[in-house]
Amino acid sequence: MLKVALITPARRGSHAGNRTTATRWAGLLHDLGCRVRVAQSDGDADGCRLDGQPPDLVLALHAVRSHAAIRACRAAFPACPLVVVLTGTDVYRFQHSDPEAFLDSLAASDALIGLHDCLAEDLPPCCLSRLHVVHQSALPLPPRAQGPIRRRFEVLVAGHLREEKDSLRAALAVRELPSTSRLCVVQLGGAHRPEWAEAAREEMACNARYRWLGDLPRWRVRQWMARARLMVISSRMEGGANVVSEACVAGLPVVASDIPGNRGLLGDDYAGYFPVDDTAALRALLCRAEAEPAFVDRLRQQVLARAPLFSPAAEREALARVIAACGLTALPRPLTRGAGGRS
Repeated sequence: MLKVALITPARRGSHAGNRTTATRWAGLLHDLGCRVRVAQSDGDADGCRLDGQPPDLVLALHAVRSHAAIRACRAAFPACPLVVVLTGTDVYRFQHSDPEAFLDSLAASDALIGLHDCLAEDLPPCCLSRLHVVHQSALPLPPRAQGPIRRRFEVLVAGHLREEKDSLRAALAVRELPSTSRLCVVQLGGAHRPEWAEAAREEMACNARYRWLGDLPRWRVRQWMARARLMVISSRMEGGANVVSEACVAGLPVVASDIPGNRGLLGDDYAGYFPVDDTAALRALLCRAEAEPAFVDRLRQQVLARAPLFSPAAEREALARVIAACGLTALPRPLTRGAGGRS
């Protein structure tokens, strides 16, 4: 049985994407016959041991935020394969602002994981032979989930409020619309900093079409996904957002910023892109969606066509390929459960 240490910078109980990924992968790796220890990147290498024994494999989420843990594990377990999982801030921010830590983590790795298909465009050529793509999976919405309501054309934004997400772009896009428009924006996610919470409250005070509901549990987010007409993903940078996978599996049409992290999941021919930071272009797409049901249906068919990429089985098989590329063998368990990201 393989012993796997899974390092994440996000603490237990956090709704951050890194923690969600670590929790889901722990289940998928268990199904592959692995024993998994989830460790925090602010600890030392001893936190990665299982029953006092060194791991057979280390998976570290975030090249820069987990850099110290990556170096500690490489020193403590020199014969242990080490896989670094690249996030959006790694590739599109820290590669340029903190290149020493970023490149050092890449050099320490035996394999790299990216979460979308366009990541290779922005990585050093020397590391591409070690790059594997693992699409994050999602489960279908419950069959009894509430559908869209008629009196409003609800647009959902799901994700923590932060600069990288350009979180208030959808709210700005629905300002000063004609009174005949039913468009409104519902925003879910905690504020990364107090000033983001203040900005969201100020926007609600002056924009009757905008509601911010804060950080909600996953089951409530899924309820909102079931009743929304569209989802907006306005990010300036993404490493392969799991919310895109969730929308595709749910058949929820997406309007997304035209960035590699979205194109790498939705495809180059997707019809719902708008330029980054372009409020007018986003407003035009939202108004078109409200006025043209055929356009919304086209987006729905496109996301549903991508949905098979994001099944738990596909994600588990991709992780198994990474394990094999590290020269290790996983022995899958009989799969009898359907919950928690397993099938």
